[in-house]
Amino acid sequence: MDFSTIKFKSKNSKFLFLSFIKRDIVIYLQRVATEIKDIGLYDLVLQDVQKIVGKTKLTIEEILEVLDTHPQVLEDYKQINVEYNIGNIHLKNIDIDQIDPNYKKDIEKINSNLDRLRDLEKYTLDFEQSSTLVIIFSIEFFVLFSVQYFIVLLDLKEWQTLIYSIFASSVAVAYWYGKKEQKKYKNGSEEFYKLYDETLLLIDTLEKKGIIKKENLIIKECEEHV
Repeated sequence: MDFSTIKFKSKNSKFLFLSFIKRDIVIYLQRVATEIKDIGLYDLVLQDVQKIVGKTKLTIEEILEVLDTHPQVLEDYKQINVEYNIGNIHLKNIDIDQIDPNYKKDIEKINSNLDRLRDLEKYTLDFEQSSTLVIIFSIEFFVLFSVQYFIVLLDLKEWQTLIYSIFASSVAVAYWYGKKEQKKYKNGSEEFYKLYDETLLLIDTLEKKGIIKKENLIIKECEEHV
């Protein structure tokens, strides 16, 4: 099923309303553009957009245009959110009490899926960009520094073979752990997108039946920013 980007017109310009791009998290782009413009957390992203547009004072429309033409800007926004534990899924759970009881199981399934997707979304980013890899490299740098400290500053050259052996072992452990985490990211990403497609299909089906409206599920503001 093709979840193409929904668009609407506002005066003389194009607004991207809600992105249902295949293999991307459900994103309310109006919210993304507003946060990039107004929230200091995204200053680095804003600077990139300013460079692309060629000016410092930007409108929401201009930022939306950049989001449409430069996918990496949206990826950078999502990366920041994951690092700060802010959700990139701009859909809220459905209130079961407001739904026809005949569709209760479907709604429970959607809500369960959305909860699981929020847990898995950190795995949608490239492992090479993850904080896990940064931590691994940081630990190895510290170990290497410690090796040099023990051998040179403490004059333990007679123990250098043992010390370097310990360092080599730590590198092997770091490599093993890195591969293990990389596999976790791969499996988590695959589970995410499979569940993601399933959830959007359920939502789309219920909307066509008039049971729910996607527009009513949009989280237009982040509570952490309010």
